[in-house]
Amino acid sequence: MCRSFLFTLLILSIGSCLDPPDYDVEPQIEYLGMSKNQMIQDEFNTDSTYIFFSFTDGDGDLGSDDSLNVFLIDTRDNFIANRYRLPYFPEEGANNGVSGEITVKIYTTCCIYPTGQAPCTPSDQFPFDTVSYRIYITDRSGHQSNAIETEPILIECK
Repeated sequence: MCRSFLFTLLILSIGSCLDPPDYDVEPQIEYLGMSKNQMIQDEFNTDSTYIFFSFTDGDGDLGSDDSLNVFLIDTRDNFIANRYRLPYFPEEGANNGVSGEITVKIYTTCCIYPTGQAPCTPSDQFPFDTVSYRIYITDRSGHQSNAIETEPILIECK
């Protein structure tokens, strides 16, 4: 199956206060939105959208130098579309709660046809496909966050 994805991760803000935040030790994420919800299918990364979500983690053990910890799953077939790495968050003191926002850039994917037609080929019979992504993160202790799901993305099958 042909799919093209690219991921760009930006930590927009990481906040902490003098008073320690009261976050769970398991990371928590919340869907914030996306830049657009329509793309044209292509194998060559010519169209993309940005997905925005926030995170909290009570013990601040997010990120890694060598492990993948952000997971995007194509809900059409539950295929793990991509796995990415959050940058390492240094642990500082006993109250390490962290929060922030993450932006993921995802390039377009191919249409999947119910007739078995090859993906990434134009279709007059099926001019559109719809995809959404389920997203979760893990921390260095192996705790998995809750899962969030994007709104549907309309893929033009041109």
